[in-house]
Amino acid sequence: MQDLERTKTVLVTGAAKRIGRAIALRLYNNGYRVAIHYSTSEKEARATAEECGSAELFRADLEKVDEIYRMFREVENRIGTLYGLVNNAARFRRVNPLEVTEADWDFIHSVNLKATFFCCQQGALLMKKSGAGRIVNISSLGGIRPWDMYVHYCASKAGVIMLTRALSKAFAPEISVNSVAPGVILSSPEDPRTQDMIAATPAKRSGTPEEVADAVLYFLNATNFITGQVVAVDGGLSQR
Repeated sequence: MQDLERTKTVLVTGAAKRIGRAIALRLYNNGYRVAIHYSTSEKEARATAEECGSAELFRADLEKVDEIYRMFREVENRIGTLYGLVNNAARFRRVNPLEVTEADWDFIHSVNLKATFFCCQQGALLMKKSGAGRIVNISSLGGIRPWDMYVHYCASKAGVIMLTRALSKAFAPEISVNSVAPGVILSSPEDPRTQDMIAATPAKRSGTPEEVADAVLYFLNATNFITGQVVAVDGGLSQR
């Protein structure tokens, strides 16, 4: 498919590595024009961009709302329109809840929840100029099931799920808002907690970034009659 035929642009946050990279590649290989956001992983972001047909790169520290505003102005100035937004950028840290500090809490929530909201807001404003759009927020199994040593993380991802549902009503009918909640995705096999989660997973294995990317692609391709939904890509673990 020639790049000239790519009429729908999707911005993927945190697209330099891991799940974000897999999402960007899957979308590019299925006909979308991809825009790559990164914060500090410039080398990896440039490599991902090259694999996505020399995609446009956008650097922003998502902790800072002013930088989110700037990034979306740049998207409009350099690309013009935006059809899709995938809020993938996130932070993950194990902390005993009795030891969580304000800094620990803000470290997680400033990106996982606050930045997700403001990216949704700015993305929707840009999408409304062209009349339609699709937003996919990457949440987590941790937003569905409680993890005792990740309380602040679980709270942030549960917030992403409720944010998705509320914004699906606020942005309708032009823009759909859905969420993909990954379970154990290529975690370290040396981690005994990971092995316990895999053992409890009906599929009896960890997932792959590409499987998460497939769920994102589904929502981007779907009709606006599918909105406010959460799909757990977790091998059935959320049902245990």
